Amino acid sequence: MSELQDPSHPYADLTPDCVIDALCATGLLPDGRLTALSSYENRVYLAHQDDGDKVVAKFYRPGRWSRAQIEEEHAFSQELAAKEIPVVAPLVLQGRTVHEHAGFLFSVSPWRGGRRPELDDWEVLEWIGRFLARIHTVGSAQPFAHRPALDLQSFGHESMRYLLDNDIVAIEVRSRWQQACETALALIAPAADGMSAAGHFGLQSAKQIRLHGDCHPGNILWTPLDDSGHGGPHFVDLDDARSGPAVQDLWMLLSGDRGQQTQQLSALLEGYEQFRPFDRRELALIEPLRTLRLLHYSAWLARRWQDPIFAINFPWFGTLDYWQSQVDMLNEQIEAMQAQPLYA
Repeated sequence: MSELQDPSHPYADLTPDCVIDALCATGLLPDGRLTALSSYENRVYLAHQDDGDKVVAKFYRPGRWSRAQIEEEHAFSQELAAKEIPVVAPLVLQGRTVHEHAGFLFSVSPWRGGRRPELDDWEVLEWIGRFLARIHTVGSAQPFAHRPALDLQSFGHESMRYLLDNDIVAIEVRSRWQQACETALALIAPAADGMSAAGHFGLQSAKQIRLHGDCHPGNILWTPLDDSGHGGPHFVDLDDARSGPAVQDLWMLLSGDRGQQTQQLSALLEGYEQFRPFDRRELALIEPLRTLRLLHYSAWLARRWQDPIFAINFPWFGTLDYWQSQVDMLNEQIEAMQAQPLYA
């Protein structure tokens, strides 16, 4: 049996009929039209209702989050919505936001359209910065009880060990990749005084708050202003919400060379600091966080490879070219972590 026909992958039993039945069990009346939306970690569908409304059903990857962790994410998004922060929070149906059907945990949210924000527009960045500050103000009010933190162990060391122990890294570059990993992680590791080995502000020194966690441009949707002044950014997909430093929700919005990133960061913080102070020492965490994401991404792809959607959408993963590029990127990150941090 080929990998694409393997019935053992996590979503083998999530058929269109199963999705419709799940929605009906919440009291909704779907008309049968489903559109699969782009998502790899979960399965997400746009569903049309008999009354003309549209909702988004998210079926969580089995075994990734517990019910308590999902409920905590939902509670956070509802806290934000209650403060009139533009996030798409799940609907409360039959008194709850987390539902179960055929062994799948799922949620239902209102459908919201939009496009990716124009991040070369400084006014857009400033606007996003203001809302991120408001998210972090709510996020700092209390800690998560069930969701994990973004840390060196889980994102860095555990990712490296998984890839090595399971012989995922191409043998031709395995030793060079491992050496680059160990050097990079040593630079991130905090010393007793709270500073990283590179002499910068350490990851464990930063204040831990509840974060969006995966605030890249694809998770911010933009709508034009209407006659009543409504529009602008709204934040979607808090599936990766976790504890961590505030800068985690800013750095993924930066791109280009150092000069461009400095300008973008200045615009974000111009908006952010209108609502909340930002600890500039956290700017030293941008390159360490980028490095951890690099390692975590490779381990994520490897851990999910039994799901056929990954082989279809990431055919280059695991090739010699891929691992050679990872060695190059890790070496670039080693240099970046030893350079002066971005400033704004």
